[in-house]
Amino acid sequence: MSDLEILFEDNHLLVVNKPAGLPTMGSESGPTVHSLAAQYIKQSCGKPGRVFVGIVSRLDAMTSGVLVLARTSKAASRLTAQFASKALKADGTQKPKGKKRPVAAPRKIYLTVVQGRLDAEADHWSDQIRKDEAAHRMRLSPNVRPDTQTAELRYQVLTKNQANTTLAVELLTGRKHQIRTQLADRDHPVLGDRKYGSKTKFKVGIALHSWRLQIEHPTKHVPMWFEAPLPPSWSSFLNGMPAPSKLSQQVDHYFPPTQTGTE
Repeated sequence: MSDLEILFEDNHLLVVNKPAGLPTMGSESGPTVHSLAAQYIKQSCGKPGRVFVGIVSRLDAMTSGVLVLARTSKAASRLTAQFASKALKADGTQKPKGKKRPVAAPRKIYLTVVQGRLDAEADHWSDQIRKDEAAHRMRLSPNVRPDTQTAELRYQVLTKNQANTTLAVELLTGRKHQIRTQLADRDHPVLGDRKYGSKTKFKVGIALHSWRLQIEHPTKHVPMWFEAPLPPSWSSFLNGMPAPSKLSQQVDHYFPPTQTGTE
């Protein structure tokens, strides 16, 4: 499929490695993940007319990496509920409503290169975040306000020098521009992210990559991990980082994957 690398597909899911610079959907001109995915399904399955592609979560246009799409309305409904849930139990499953079965919460692990040297090798941040409509960006707030939401993440440093730091970040909430905002507010903007104060250019998009995503399959009810290789634009920042297999083992140690389903 032009401009999209397919990581996985079955009758219910289409998982792609989105390139930086391609919007998920909603562009008035030019291709989007949604339009390219619909074109691919139509051609590969020989379907006449319009085909269904459900957008259940999004990546910023300038961010690359794993993005899951739904191929059926049932899958879209169930995946949307997974991504929308914010009430988690201690074991990482969602709190069921009424007699509904618990559902495994999605897990999102990003790789990013940020400006400057972070002192703490690992940390857990919880902030209040709000939308600044006038500036078309998100901002952190020192206090809880009617227009704020909790933004929570944890990170682990992978490599660092005086100029920049490479991190693995697990999102614990899914707010708009969350990683970009929380890092920039601490004077460590993502490389290439001019909106949030980066003074360093990045070859394509920004240095933020949705590296791993875990969801519960919408019909099989088993956890599935998807991993997207880093794009070529990251090549100059890979010095000192372990090989892909070693990197996977290292991140598994920091953020262990869920091993069992919820049935």
